[in-house]
Amino acid sequence: MKKVCVLGAGSWGTALSIVLANNGHDVMVWSIDPEEVLMLKDYREQRDKLPGVMVPSVIEFTTDMEMAVSGAEVIVCAVPSPFVRSTMKSAAPYVTEGAVIVDVAKGIEDGTYKTMTQIIEEECPKACVAILSGPSHAEEVGRKIPTTVVAGAKCKKVAELVQDVFMNEVFRVYTSPDVIGIELGGSLKNVIALAAGAIDGLGMGDNTKAALMTRGISEISRLVVAMGGHMETVAGLSGIGDLIVTCTSKHSRNRNAGFLLGQGKTYQEAMDEVKMVVEGVYSAKAALALGQKYGVSMPIVEAVNAVLFDGADVKEATKQLLMRDRTSEALNLDWN
Repeated sequence: MKKVCVLGAGSWGTALSIVLANNGHDVMVWSIDPEEVLMLKDYREQRDKLPGVMVPSVIEFTTDMEMAVSGAEVIVCAVPSPFVRSTMKSAAPYVTEGAVIVDVAKGIEDGTYKTMTQIIEEECPKACVAILSGPSHAEEVGRKIPTTVVAGAKCKKVAELVQDVFMNEVFRVYTSPDVIGIELGGSLKNVIALAAGAIDGLGMGDNTKAALMTRGISEISRLVVAMGGHMETVAGLSGIGDLIVTCTSKHSRNRNAGFLLGQGKTYQEAMDEVKMVVEGVYSAKAALALGQKYGVSMPIVEAVNAVLFDGADVKEATKQLLMRDRTSEALNLDWN
């Protein structure tokens, strides 16, 4: 049994706290919001973001960062990606030497273009940092619907510890050393999911969406390899797996926000209607900047940025993608 702290009491933090408690760990969940903590204590349910999923009575909730983090062997960072740095900065004074911090937020920091594990390593240098990612909507994990994810870390023992802590009969965990590949897959698929949702919002068909998703994974692959990651990771749970679920699921906030964009809403109107942090919006600018930095062609990411921040029309952006210069699908293959 491990002493585990979960930072963030939203849908994902709550769902993972249930997994951890059911695995026999001592779990305390921290939230910055006193009303959220009171709700979870009184009703044992995240009524706003995970309705209908009951929280075991053994899980404790607090707004006291020191109480939550002090002595924790495993710390799960489950706050939305824009708040990872500030949250870990607050947690850092209480992190025990050698504690394992597991990032489950998906995003790239605007301005610095750093991944979430890079941010955590900066703010909490005493800890060992890992990532847990894959096709895993909280709405299904909380209801014990079979789910499979991947735990990434630079050190094999750290990844295997995360695997042991989280894995059970309905939550399968693989391990991988390709941290950058896992993080980029989990972050960039949110940007592609905005575009996939917009396709649905425009009323286009399955052919269009399948093409968008396939070319999207191609863009992700190019950037992952350019930044030192591996194609095998892109073909795995944190790449294609996460892209499929995020582009197609009714639970996907990124897909749902994109749907509203396709119907003519601004990105702010879309985020307000979704009522949760749409991480693809925050990652879009960073993804574009990374593509430019590494000389990687990312036309879908460019189109998403144009719609979000430059006032481009969604239908026109789609047309421009279709009318780009002719090219080959596999540029590295030779003709006989």
